[in-house]
Amino acid sequence: MLGLELVVALGVAVLLGNVLGQRLRVAPPVVLLVVGALLGLVPAVRQTQLPPEVVLLLFLPVLLYWESLTTSMREIRTNLRGIVLLSTVLVIFTAGAVAVAGHALGLPWGPAWALGAAVAPTDATAVGALAGSLPRRQITVLRAESLVNDGTALVIYGLAVGITVGGEHLTLPHVGALFLLAYGGGAAVGVVVAWINMNLRRRLDDPLLGNLVMILAPFTAYLLAELIHASGVLAVVVSGLITAQVAPSIIRAEHRRQALAFWPLATFIINGALFVLVGVELQYALRHLSRSDLRAALIAIGVVSVVLVAVRFAFLFSSAYVIRALDRRPEQRLRRISHRARVVSGLAGFRGAVSLAVALSVPETLDSGQPFPDRAFIVFVTCGVIVVTLVVQGLLLPGVVRWARLPRDTSVDEEEILADTTATEEAIQALPRLAGELSTMPKVVEWLRQEYEAHLATVRARGAGTDDGHPALLHSRHYADLRLALIAHKRATVVRLRDERHIDDTVLRRLQAALDNEEVRLAGREQAE
Repeated sequence: MLGLELVVALGVAVLLGNVLGQRLRVAPPVVLLVVGALLGLVPAVRQTQLPPEVVLLLFLPVLLYWESLTTSMREIRTNLRGIVLLSTVLVIFTAGAVAVAGHALGLPWGPAWALGAAVAPTDATAVGALAGSLPRRQITVLRAESLVNDGTALVIYGLAVGITVGGEHLTLPHVGALFLLAYGGGAAVGVVVAWINMNLRRRLDDPLLGNLVMILAPFTAYLLAELIHASGVLAVVVSGLITAQVAPSIIRAEHRRQALAFWPLATFIINGALFVLVGVELQYALRHLSRSDLRAALIAIGVVSVVLVAVRFAFLFSSAYVIRALDRRPEQRLRRISHRARVVSGLAGFRGAVSLAVALSVPETLDSGQPFPDRAFIVFVTCGVIVVTLVVQGLLLPGVVRWARLPRDTSVDEEEILADTTATEEAIQALPRLAGELSTMPKVVEWLRQEYEAHLATVRARGAGTDDGHPALLHSRHYADLRLALIAHKRATVVRLRDERHIDDTVLRRLQAALDNEEVRLAGREQAE
C-alpha cells in the first residue's frame, strides 16, 4: 500500500474514532482500536506491517517527551519511592509472572520472558487518555510510573532475546551492569541533552528555530542513549523533566505560544494513530497463526490479562503494608491512600505503545538462520492484551471511580487562585517603582492600576466561592463579552476591506492573528472565571 494512502487512512480513522467516541461517550482509545481492527480488513491495509522502528524511534520519543513536560515534578518528588517501586520491582515481578504463565502454556523460556517484557510496562499516553479524571496525585504517580518503567522492560526484553539467540549470559553482575547502564547512562544523556537544549534556546531569538531545537531534543536524547546501549526512554523522560523545570524562566513567550500550538496537536495525532495501528497489527498477526495456534493465543491473552491485573493488585496492597511496617514517620502517614483508591490504581494499568514496539522488535530469525520461536504468537498475544486492558479496563474504570468515591481534587484550582492573587498583588505593589524607572505617564499608571485591581477583585471573588452575581464577576463578564463583540466586529471589517480589495491577504492574516490572540485570551479568561 502506498504511504500516502496509509497516511490518509490513518488520519480518517483517527478523526472517525474520536468523533464516535465523543458521540457514544466512550473513551476514544477504545473506539480507535475497533476502527483499527476494521481498517485491517481492507485488503490493501492487510499487507501493511508496522516496522518497530516507527514506534520506538518516531512515535515514542515525541509522546514520552510531551508527557514528561506536562507531569508535576513536585508530585514526583513527593511520591518518588512508590514510583521507583512501581517502575522497577513491579515490572520485574510482572514480567516474571507472565513468563511463568507463558511457559506453562507451552512457550520456551526465552520467548516467554520476551512476552513478559512486552506486556509488563504500563503506557503513559493510555493512562493520560483513560484516567484523566483521577485526583492529581494519583494520575501523576500513574504517569510517572509509565514514563520510567519502559526502561526496565526494555532491559528485560534485551536479556530475553539475547539469551534466546545465544548472545547473552544470565549472571547477576551482567544483569546489574545492564540495569546500571540503562538507568545511569539514560539519565546522564537526558541531563546533557536538556543542558544543550536550554542553552541553544536561550540564545535563539527566532521562535521557529527555538522550537526546532525543542522538537529535536527527544529524538537526540533517544538516539544518543541507544548509541551507548542505555535507555533511550529514560533519556527522553529526564530531558523533558529538566526542561519543564528550567524553561519557564528562560524561554520567551512567543516560543511557548508556538510550542503549545504544535505539541498538543502532534501528540494527539500520533497517539490516535498508534491506537489505530494496534488494531491493524492485531489483524496482521492473526493471519500468521494456524487455527490451533490461534486457539492457544486466545487462551494466552485471557491468562496473561488476568495475571497482569492480579500481580498489580497484589503488589499495590502488599507493598503498602510493607512500607507501613518499615516507615512509621508522620509524613509517611500523610501519603497513605485508601483501599478504594488503590483499587482504582490497580485497574488503571493500561498497556499501549511500548508493549507494541517491544513485541514488534522481536527478531524474525536467530543467529543460526532459524525463525525466532513463536514470534507471531508473541505479537498477537501482546496486541490482544493491549486491546483487553484498554477496552475492558477502560470501560470498567469510570464505574470503579464512581464506586471509589474519591475526594474531589481542588488543589489545582486553589493553587492557581493563590498564584494569580499573589502575582497580581505584588505587581500592583511594584507598579510605582517600575513606572518611575520607565518614566511612564501618570495616566497610563493609573489605567494599569485600575485594570490590575479589577482583575485582583475578580480572582478574590472566585477564590471566595461567591455566586455569579458578585459585582467583580459581573464586571469581568461584561467586559469580556463586550470586548469579544468588538473583536468580531473588527474582524468582519477587516475581511470586508480584503474583499473590497482595499487591503491584501497578507495584511488580513497579520491583523487576524492579533485579533485571534486577543479573542483566545479573553475567551479563556471568561471560561476560567
